[in-house]
Amino acid sequence: MSLINCHSEFAALKSVILCQPTNMAIKDAINDIQAHYEQENIDKELALVEHRQLTKVLEDHEITVKFIPADKKCPEQVFTRDIGFVIEETLYVGNLKREIRKRESECLINFLREEKLPYTKVEIGTIEGGDVIVHNNQVFIGDSSRTAKATVDALAKSHPEHTFHLINFDDRFLHLDCVFNPISENEALIYPKAISAESLDVLNKQFDLIEVTTREQFTLAVNVLSIGQKKVIALPKNRETNDKLRQRGYDIIEVDFSEIIKSGGSFRCVTLPIKRI
Repeated sequence: MSLINCHSEFAALKSVILCQPTNMAIKDAINDIQAHYEQENIDKELALVEHRQLTKVLEDHEITVKFIPADKKCPEQVFTRDIGFVIEETLYVGNLKREIRKRESECLINFLREEKLPYTKVEIGTIEGGDVIVHNNQVFIGDSSRTAKATVDALAKSHPEHTFHLINFDDRFLHLDCVFNPISENEALIYPKAISAESLDVLNKQFDLIEVTTREQFTLAVNVLSIGQKKVIALPKNRETNDKLRQRGYDIIEVDFSEIIKSGGSFRCVTLPIKRI
């Protein structure tokens, strides 16, 4: 059986790559959340406690957790989702846009070689995994300044059996997964104010969209992590969104991640699934 396999965002998670927030810091604010906390910055010890709590939840659910060694030159390395992504049985190592994050790809490649895990390096343009959302035979990709259309075209050629949708959104919100995230075959969390009318029409045809409020978008209510069987890891303070999901039959596993989200990413951002079944 393949070590690499992801066909959706919500099938049972079996293996995932993380990186501890040992060197986490806001160096140059790139979104509203980081700007809000730039002066306060990150309490690394508290961030490590939160990350360990997430790790324990994953391991308690018999999910294999693999850790990339933290590099002192990579203050945003905790957000492993951006460094890579999986489409079917191919693990891609992304080419990140910002200079401060380019070293993260090298760290991931070194790690994958040591683990003897197969990978494909993105060579054309730039792409970050937070903009890539796989949904069975469809791939939704955020039309952001961090992900190049040439890269999307190359991926589409490599996966002709998939339909690729370019989703236009306000990239002040950084990545697509901060404003859109499927949690089942026909349900997805969304912050519609950030997405263009044309792209909303595309998503409305595919999903029953569950809207989050502006207040809870700021605490990244969209950016949950599905681990299978309608179990979702979410932030406790996003009560309205969590209640909506419970009413739909979801089991919400609440983990305090308040320190880590000061840097603009939450549960989906800090996890790179490599196997779901």
